[in-house]
Amino acid sequence: MKTSHLLAPFPEAMIDSAFFDRFHAYIPGWEIPKMRPEFFTNQYGLITDYLAEFMREMRKRNFSDAIGKYFKLGRDLNQRDTIAVKHTVSGLLKLLYPAEDYTKEAVRKCLEYALVTRRRVKEQLKKIGGMEFFDVHFSYLDLELGEERYISVPEQGGGSLIPDGPMNPGVLHTVATGSSGHLGLYRLETQVTSGSGSLKSSGLGSNAAAKEAVKVGCEYFKAHASNVSASAKAGDHDYHLHFVELHNTGPSDAVTLASFVALCSGILAKPVQAQMVILGSMSLGGSIIPVENLAESLQVAFDAGAKRILLPMASVRDIPTIPGELFAKFQTAFYADPQDAVFKALGVQ
Repeated sequence: MKTSHLLAPFPEAMIDSAFFDRFHAYIPGWEIPKMRPEFFTNQYGLITDYLAEFMREMRKRNFSDAIGKYFKLGRDLNQRDTIAVKHTVSGLLKLLYPAEDYTKEAVRKCLEYALVTRRRVKEQLKKIGGMEFFDVHFSYLDLELGEERYISVPEQGGGSLIPDGPMNPGVLHTVATGSSGHLGLYRLETQVTSGSGSLKSSGLGSNAAAKEAVKVGCEYFKAHASNVSASAKAGDHDYHLHFVELHNTGPSDAVTLASFVALCSGILAKPVQAQMVILGSMSLGGSIIPVENLAESLQVAFDAGAKRILLPMASVRDIPTIPGELFAKFQTAFYADPQDAVFKALGVQ
């Protein structure tokens, strides 16, 4: 769930968001119990012909109006979502209460299940299609009590990719486009030891562009570390930068700035602010490169558990492309140059 999407087993030619958006519900295999001997009954059952005729006859009836008697669907459900949820609720009520003797709590139970199974489809579409499927916060309103209840997907609860609390110095997260062409979350882990200024990187495979980006970040660090802190003697240490692809998107060549910040954090022995994601990159001369696909990058960061975002000033013009509800989820800081990025990342005023 954290590194792929549930629809990945389909043939590549079928991985199309418009196609999957027609799915009313997704029931994952882990919710289907394995068949056991005690599941078989020794009582009377319905002959298949009779059951099939019952199903055919029940198709003429519609139980979806049961929702409107007690509840109202939330604003994040579009027309396809609404149709899907109503159809699922109708089908469940036909199976469980064919005589229409259902209660409010029975409808609530079916409604919540229908919202979960439809949201599961939308969550996967969000991973495939990006911001087009941003509205996934499904809810319903209890008409009698006036209370709105939000429905989450069980498998997405807890276990965020970005852990709570401060991390070790030299460890940070960034979102960038990998060699696969998709946005992904990356964790940089830095080890600083006594030495003569050599750099070793790992986790990048044979990707020459990614290795060059890290090298550029290290060269800038050696030349400007003293501007960050007079006590930072870049030439007196050796550095090992390890990259972890948390979304299996392949190595990225947009990690120059992140490498510079990680090295500064490591040599100063000061951790980056908790649950922060650093966006943007830079050139060899220190020119800041704006964030590509800012809205999608923030969505990836939010899904991973980020609470703070560090953005380049050059990306301010793209803020109107971000849904207000998403932008409000973060404590946002802006940096003007690489040194400023280090200060903001470490929380230094």
